[in-house]
Amino acid sequence: MLAGGNGIPPNPGAHQLEPKLDGQRILVIVEPTGVTVTNRRGGEVSSYPELAGLADALAPHAAVLDGEVVTFNERGQTSFQRLQRRMHVAKPTVELLADVPAVFVAFDILWLDDEWLIGCPQHERTRILGTLGLNGQSWQTAPILDATPAELVEACRQLGLEGFMAKRLDAPYEPGKRSPAWSKIKCGRRREFVVGGWSTGQGSRHTSIGSLALGCYDLTADDAERHGGSPRLFYVGQAGSGLNEDMIRQLTRLFAQVRIPESPFVNPPKLALAWVQPLLVVEIAYTEVTEAGTLRQPSIKGLRTDVVASEVTWDDEIAERFGGTPPPPGPP
Repeated sequence: MLAGGNGIPPNPGAHQLEPKLDGQRILVIVEPTGVTVTNRRGGEVSSYPELAGLADALAPHAAVLDGEVVTFNERGQTSFQRLQRRMHVAKPTVELLADVPAVFVAFDILWLDDEWLIGCPQHERTRILGTLGLNGQSWQTAPILDATPAELVEACRQLGLEGFMAKRLDAPYEPGKRSPAWSKIKCGRRREFVVGGWSTGQGSRHTSIGSLALGCYDLTADDAERHGGSPRLFYVGQAGSGLNEDMIRQLTRLFAQVRIPESPFVNPPKLALAWVQPLLVVEIAYTEVTEAGTLRQPSIKGLRTDVVASEVTWDDEIAERFGGTPPPPGPP
């Protein structure tokens, strides 16, 4: 289940408020015999062996938990950049586990002891999750925030946090759906974009990757099938800030395999760019979207190998710049 709403809902009192975590979304299947972790794409994840201890921690229970795996910086804030050191490593070393410990923060429960809970209202699933006592070194339960949305927005801005979530108390869990029952309230602009090309840099990087050409689709493939037409990838600017040498090496190997002769964007910029198949997704922080539809002061926060590029569509702000509107949420 994904968030389909943006901004403070019109009836915030009918929602529970939670922190918006800056990590990797995962499902954790816990059985007495072991633990299986999958990402948003359904692929099995082996990057977080710390979570194997959940089998003993929850025994004799079996459960399917939804949440995010995060890492914390020195200020106690979740850090997606720091998590990059873990989420792309299939078999982390003992040294890496000690240097960058990962923590699973559970915020929902889908199944418990042979019983599906997805039809239960949000408040009941939250209550059941709270009874499991998830309070270990490598796992915890997401807190429910006791404050008004306005108070949380101010606190997030002061602390430099990304934002928080509002989840309707009476809503069921809808697998595979982007539901308006969950809303993101962002205190800063940050989201995923698709990479469609790259340009060389300056100075020591004049022969290597200096910036990435970013875009987003107007429709997902499923939306296109329901509403007619084909998804179109819109160019929204270049981002080079945040690239580091490890990321450049990784991207260089990847781009060599997926280079294409023509632009994948419907509105390609008049720049000397190398084009690539739009398969890669990156997380970008930015200050605003200009009137021309480009991102101002974009900064690369990390690669999102857990997100499918074809699902990265424009939001209301970007759609408005290109004279479009996001499609209505489809059926489950």
